[in-house]
Amino acid sequence: MHEKQKEDSSNAAGHRRPYHARLAGFDKPRPNAPRHGGQKKTHRAHAHARPMPRMRPMRPFAQKAPLSKIPPLGDSLRIIPLGGVEEIGRNMTAIEYKNDIIVVDAGLQFKEEGTPGVDYILPNTKYLEERIGKIRGLFITHGHLDHIGGIPYLMPRIGNPPIYSRQFGAIMIQKRQEEFPHLPPLNIKVLGKEETVHISDTMSIKTFPISHTIPDSMGLIIKTSIGEIVFVEDVRVDNVDGVPTEEENRQYERFKDKEVLLLTMDSTSIEKRGFSLSEGKVIENIEKIIRATKGRMIISTFASQVERIIGIIKIAERLGKKVAVEGRSMKTNLEIIRSLKLLETKNIISLGEIDDYPPDRVLLFVTGQQGEEFAALSRIANKTHKNIRLRPSDTIILSSSIIPTNYNAIVKLKDNLYRSGAHIITYLDSDVHASGHGNREELKWIHQHINYRFFMPVHGYHNLLCQHAELAHSLGAPRENIVIPDNGSLIEIDPTGKKISVRKEKAPSGLVLVDGFSVGDVQEVVIRDRQMLAQDGMFVIIANVSISSGRLKKSPDIISRGFVYLRESQDLLQQTRLIIKKTVEDITVGMRPIDFELVKDRVTDTISKFLLQKTAKRPIVIPVIIGA
Repeated sequence: MHEKQKEDSSNAAGHRRPYHARLAGFDKPRPNAPRHGGQKKTHRAHAHARPMPRMRPMRPFAQKAPLSKIPPLGDSLRIIPLGGVEEIGRNMTAIEYKNDIIVVDAGLQFKEEGTPGVDYILPNTKYLEERIGKIRGLFITHGHLDHIGGIPYLMPRIGNPPIYSRQFGAIMIQKRQEEFPHLPPLNIKVLGKEETVHISDTMSIKTFPISHTIPDSMGLIIKTSIGEIVFVEDVRVDNVDGVPTEEENRQYERFKDKEVLLLTMDSTSIEKRGFSLSEGKVIENIEKIIRATKGRMIISTFASQVERIIGIIKIAERLGKKVAVEGRSMKTNLEIIRSLKLLETKNIISLGEIDDYPPDRVLLFVTGQQGEEFAALSRIANKTHKNIRLRPSDTIILSSSIIPTNYNAIVKLKDNLYRSGAHIITYLDSDVHASGHGNREELKWIHQHINYRFFMPVHGYHNLLCQHAELAHSLGAPRENIVIPDNGSLIEIDPTGKKISVRKEKAPSGLVLVDGFSVGDVQEVVIRDRQMLAQDGMFVIIANVSISSGRLKKSPDIISRGFVYLRESQDLLQQTRLIIKKTVEDITVGMRPIDFELVKDRVTDTISKFLLQKTAKRPIVIPVIIGA
């Protein structure tokens, strides 16, 4: 996935990150979830004059009634991608065999343009909640947020099973869990790089190391009576000018004489041709820039680029430079790096000390290279950072790629950086960034080292999965042996291990959102209303109707936000008031009793059509009809 998804967005001080108490609100009344006609329905804003419905408390996660009618498994082997195969992020997959389920990863996805106001998007775990007694463990392949970020939110839903992880990932999980002190402690079991976990008589899991941008990344070999599944999550192939290293050859040598039932693999960078730039080459290039720089050096990269951070700090120490770090996630990861003794250095200083040294003896590590509004680099660029002011003699390396959804924010950031007169270096003009996801030739190399019967691409948008499937077919895999999943797909391998199929039924796959105090399903109408408010604003009508005569007592009041500027739209408002008066009185005069619901619906329809005709905009019309 894009490294942005891995970065702890909380390094941006203004990011709307859920409070600790938000997670404590699992059993509290949940807004926008009234009972209405026996169905859960979001309370629309234009019904303001109606009596407020009773708030429905959220039920404990484990007690949810079955929501899906899925046939029993029988003796087949079932794989259920719960997230990560239609998007970048929220990776989670379940493997079910006999009476056992193991879960691989529990990530989150940051909000999209289509989910305004949402904090995070999570995998849908209803399938697991309905089978909670079968869950034997959660296996974490590495410590990036798209693989561990959902743990605090999802573990209570699936019964808090044991978590199996390598050491670095375990510490990342525990660090994040400290932000949720109200939750029960996690049962984390730290695994070695080649360790076997026996789940039952019919299932066991063996770990093996794989290359990525974070220490202790691992693949899984899931052994069942039908055959073995090789689970390769985020992966790259370390190489020197397109030649895989000896270490890579040793790691995949284990599959030389093995017949694998199913291979799953990361598809994020399938579109990129050739081999990716090696991390060693990136660090070498950055060292050349640091050596040639006469002034202060500022480097901004993803906090998840642990290998790069370690390498650059070692370079700084060799060159006699002091290093200061700014950004919450960067500081957290550096603390973990030092606690694991992956780096031993004495040249780290605080931001308050940077002016005690000559500029050419200072190297700053900062977060915010994706243009996050309140992140360190943005505050430095717009001159609001309390410790750092840019100088024309500074050199700034943006050691990351541009994530498409952040393009405009990055352009604005670069504009502000260039206004300072500093020298700016990006991956577009120098080799100062490499992805943690293998390019097409790297994925091809892995395919050629694993003898598999069936293949299922994972991790990426549907088009990326399709391209990865085509690669597998070009290498000899029959099309009928390749499955391209959706979130919630039920992929089954029959007891003979000879046939793979996708059931017509699906596991629940609707969005599960962290939205303020609410964690769960947010009704589609809520998201739609937010989109409409952002696009065309709102138009509130307050009309006071005489119950005895059915006529308006005075001219309707109108409140508008984000629609038109009222002071410059008096003619429009006057026409609107006349239409409101006529619409209301055509219904209410002579009506006993007055049907206020009918009046509101009629006013909403009439005014919405009128405003669209006059302005070509569709604001949310909210009529408040008061009888007195």
